[in-house]
Amino acid sequence: MNYRHAFHAGGFADVIKHIVLVRMLTYLQDKPAAFRVIDTHAGAGVYDLTGDEAGRGGEWLTGIARLMQARFSENAAPLVQPYLDIVRAFNPQRDLQAYPGSPLIARALLRPQDRLTACEVEPKARKRLIDALRRDTQARVVDLDGWMALPAFVPPKERRGLVLIDPPFEAKDEFERLAAGFAQAFAKWPTGSYLLWYPVKSRRATDGLARQVAEITGAGAPPGKCLRLEFSVAPQSAAAGLQSAGLLIVNPPWTLAGELRAILPELEKPLGQGGAGRFRLETPKA
Repeated sequence: MNYRHAFHAGGFADVIKHIVLVRMLTYLQDKPAAFRVIDTHAGAGVYDLTGDEAGRGGEWLTGIARLMQARFSENAAPLVQPYLDIVRAFNPQRDLQAYPGSPLIARALLRPQDRLTACEVEPKARKRLIDALRRDTQARVVDLDGWMALPAFVPPKERRGLVLIDPPFEAKDEFERLAAGFAQAFAKWPTGSYLLWYPVKSRRATDGLARQVAEITGAGAPPGKCLRLEFSVAPQSAAAGLQSAGLLIVNPPWTLAGELRAILPELEKPLGQGGAGRFRLETPKA
């Protein structure tokens, strides 16, 4: 598996992940106390949708391009709008040419008291991210492996915030590393919010990850302590590319489940390929 950000920029998986990220950060803004965002596998920051990497699969054409043209109900529109506004800010000429990655989306939602720590070890991606955030006193780009960064950077001094864990899934043991890395971080910062992204290729692997995360967060945890969201744009097949992706959301805002139940049904049609997409939203069991 290889889900390096540049090849999938603006695809359905980015759309789902970033809508959730924006909703969670919007909630953190409701209190005046500062928060920190830690992005463990940050990527390049901004992606050229007209370039070779994004153009190779053209995933953005069935992802963000469709969403920008979609019409939403009066319930869902205000919830999706902040995300779309951030994307539009990177495309002032109206035509979609650029897509912001997670660190730039997070940066757009920081208030003066908030901070971003973005980890990236791939030299070219790191340089592009540094260029995108140059002279930004609220954002720091760190040349540190994301799995080492997880236990090193939590808890942040702000004691409020969100950790995004979105690895490229190039290694065979990435699911195991994701569970182990989260366990280390959660042991040090159990009150932080965590957003874990994963591709759905093996049901055994994804169910195992969800079960492990549920065990780590506590078998007796109250409902809503952890949410599992999966979105599929088409039935999975061995020959097809990524058709389904998931998120495990630990310590989500209490409003998030309701917001997602308003948003997700309205994403099924525009993001579906060869028919409507499908989603599942549940509390994983240990």
